[in-house]
Parts: sequence; structure tokens; C-alpha cells
Amino acid sequence: MRDIINICLIGAGRAGMIHARNFVSRVPYAKMAAVCDPSEAACQAAVKELEISLYYTDYKEALKNEEIDAVVVVTPTVFHREIVIAAANAKKHILCEKPMAMNEKECEEMIGAAKANGVKLQIGFMRRFDDSFVYGKKLVEEGEIGDVVLVKSLTRGPSIPKPWMYDIKKSNGPLAEVNSHDIDTLRWFTKGEFQTVYAVAGNYRCMEAKEEFPDFYDNVILNAKFDNGILGSIDGAQGVGYGYDARVEILGTRGLITLGELKDKTTVIYTKNKVGRMDVVNSWTHLFREAYINEDISFIQAILNDREPEVTGKDGLMAVKVVNAGNESIVTGEIVKL
Repeated sequence: MRDIINICLIGAGRAGMIHARNFVSRVPYAKMAAVCDPSEAACQAAVKELEISLYYTDYKEALKNEEIDAVVVVTPTVFHREIVIAAANAKKHILCEKPMAMNEKECEEMIGAAKANGVKLQIGFMRRFDDSFVYGKKLVEEGEIGDVVLVKSLTRGPSIPKPWMYDIKKSNGPLAEVNSHDIDTLRWFTKGEFQTVYAVAGNYRCMEAKEEFPDFYDNVILNAKFDNGILGSIDGAQGVGYGYDARVEILGTRGLITLGELKDKTTVIYTKNKVGRMDVVNSWTHLFREAYINEDISFIQAILNDREPEVTGKDGLMAVKVVNAGNESIVTGEIVKL
């Protein structure tokens, strides 16, 4: 393995370009070598911004390049299995954004391909690399709040979903696209596995989706019990408008830890009409900027030091398993046992 890891980004959208910018200047021992996207316009815009020259519109061609050591897969979920398995077979290390895949079988096949080819497979749960989350985890491990009793996590996004997300069969819905991070957060802080889930959901903001996709939901609540007895609760929403909202509560037998806040800056403005005003976080790209950098650094270090990634294929698989169970509960109205 070379001292510098050459990276190819597969999927040059907004999330993909976050990783690409990091690898250009913020990640030691990494080089942004190429970009791949089926849109040539997206490729040209990406290489211009990143100041590189190499791009592909077909990921299969990119994987033939022996100079590329690793790929970052940031495509719609439905394509993850195919691309990740092909990358593993081409002996490329893989950072795959969440959600890992559409179902458990796909995840298992991806994990198997990576293991068979001796390459690293890391899943993009960047909140595990956020300083406040890491500190909260440390406090829990040190027993600061006693035994964990309940973990509540919410993610609410400001924007309306992209049209392809309306088809639950292609996107797995907001539980996958929005709340995969919350599912992983609950697993991380409880140190347990989901035992039962019960979810309810509805479409309150995306009226244009109702006729063609009556099962689409933009609001969901999922309650859970873990195999170690700890309770969990997830709140997810899309199109809320007011800002990007990601918060966690960890309740213990002797205290409470809270992570995240909606307020963006400490500045609050008060005017003569006796109304206070503050700025709120408007994007996950801003809130978790440093977490993405730490995640990308960790990926490169896992390759160079030949160690297991901090977020593994199993972590991705378990989140997908909960997403599928939650969607089943929404449809059936029943508690689902995992």
C-alpha cells in the first residue's frame, strides 16, 4: 500500500463533495485523485472546484484504474450494493455513505465481498466522530449519569425530499434517509441491539406525493426496547422549514446528558418590540462539518494502520434492519420483533 491513499469519489452531489473537499486539503495521507458521476456536467464542475483533472461517468471504468486505492460511495441507496461489491472485487477500500443498502441481504453481500477481498468497509455514520457526541459517549462510559435508561434522538431536516425519495421501495423512506443516524446513535449509546420497534408515521407536508405514493411519510416516531432492557425513541421529519435540528437525550439512573441544540450562534438580538431573535442551524453540512473531517481521517487511518474501521459494515447492517422493521410496523400497525 502506498504512503498516500488515492481516492475516487463516486457520486458528486452535495454530500459527496463534502468528502471530496476534505480529501483535497484536510485529510493527511490522502489525495483526491478522481471523481465519478453519471452526469458529465457534475463531473466537470467537481474537477474544476477540486482542481483535479481525472473524472469518469461510469464507475466500472473508474475501478479499472490501478492507481486508485479507495472509493467514497455517495449515490442513491439503491445503487450501493452493486457499486460496493464491484469496488471490493477491484481491491478498493470503501467508505459507503448511509444508508448502507436497501435490506439485510444486500448488506451481508457487501460485507462478504469486502472480507473476501481483504479491503476496509466503513459506513458513513459521521455523528460518532462529532466532538460533542464523542464526549457524551465518554461520560456515559465513565458512569457520569449512572446506568442508561432511555436514549432519545431526533433529526428534522428543513428541505422537502427529492422526488425519488417518495418511492419507499427505492429510498426506504425518511427512516433510512433521515433517521439512520438516530438509529446508529441509539445503538452506540445503549451498547445494545434493537429487540422490538413500534413506529407510526404520516405525510403532512408533501401533498404532491400523496396520489402516486400514498405510503410516503415525512414525519415518523419510532419507539424501541433493546436486548439489554434500555428504552429508545426516535423522532424524524422532513420539510420542517425552520432549520436543521439534531438533538439527543441520554437519561440515566443518576442524571441526564443532552447533545446538540438548534441555536447556531450564541448571539441573541433583542429589539424594541420586546422580541428576542437568534440564528438557527440551517444545514447538516454546517453542523457536522468537523465530524465529516474526522470521519474521513479515520477511514484513511484504518487503511494505513490495517485496523478495523470505527464504524463497520455490521453497524450499517443493523441500522438497515431497524429501518425495515420500522417501515413494517408503520404499514401493519404492529410491534415488530427483530
